[in-house]
Amino acid sequence: MSRARFAPLAAALTVGAVALVGCGSGSSGDTKADTGPLAQVKVEGTDPAKEPTVTVSPQPLKLTAETKRVITEGEGKAAGKTDMLSIKAQVVNGADGKVVTSTWKEGQTLGIDLTDQQMLPLFTKHLVGAKPGARLLLGAPTKDVYGPEGKSDMGLKADDPILFVVDVDKVIAPLKEAEGAAVAPKSGLPTVKMNPGKAATITMPKTTAPTALVNQPLVTGTGAKVEKGQTIKVAYTGALWRDGKVFDSNATGYPTAIGVGAVVPGWDKAIVGQTVGSRLLLVVPPADGYGAQGQGDIKGTDTMVFVVDILGAV
Repeated sequence: MSRARFAPLAAALTVGAVALVGCGSGSSGDTKADTGPLAQVKVEGTDPAKEPTVTVSPQPLKLTAETKRVITEGEGKAAGKTDMLSIKAQVVNGADGKVVTSTWKEGQTLGIDLTDQQMLPLFTKHLVGAKPGARLLLGAPTKDVYGPEGKSDMGLKADDPILFVVDVDKVIAPLKEAEGAAVAPKSGLPTVKMNPGKAATITMPKTTAPTALVNQPLVTGTGAKVEKGQTIKVAYTGALWRDGKVFDSNATGYPTAIGVGAVVPGWDKAIVGQTVGSRLLLVVPPADGYGAQGQGDIKGTDTMVFVVDILGAV
């Protein structure tokens, strides 16, 4: 299931097509004191609803390795390696102290799954252990984050120091599988057999596929409702109505933005508004899938069938 990132800040935190250089361990910087590589950086403002002010003096800041400073410790559950976080973040060019982009400017929070291999290792590494209410300052040479060419679309040269101010809003542990009350499906739909740790078995009926999107809950979860623009984690199996062939699956959990065009329209329509813990049987006609052009082995006339477990949302 292909996906894309849309907001500038979200794009800034993903690997994308740029090769990463392996970052050194650098200084842990896990202290509130203004010492070490980030001593020239002052972060002001305590209201999480307002964008912090970052001052670099003297300029330019020079960084030779990745580093971190904990500005505010936060409290509550510390993020584990497989957790999901809701954050606000600001990107600053340490050479001149100018803000490149931020979630405060975009008017949003950003959901992160720490198992997401598309996220920058700088983030997935240093956010482990962070607590709700924490504010972190992360820094590294741009070339160590985005590769030897730098990040021209953000105005960052290879040797420019890049700074991230990160506020942690929520930390949640995603489910391993759907949890909730079982729902008896309507007759005439594909049947599902779950196989723990593997793709589900989906058996198609000997009938013509529906022409409209079908969203049949199999389990109703008791978690929070999924909202448009959130990052969700799902386990899923996708198969073709015409022959039952499984074309894609992920049994351990797949993170993606939802409701913003990062996945096929049928997923956006069906999953937004559902509750975490739910298991859905989705019958997705071509118009709500890959359209007349199809994709790979999926023809433009194919109806897709998915079983989707909603494991988390931030």
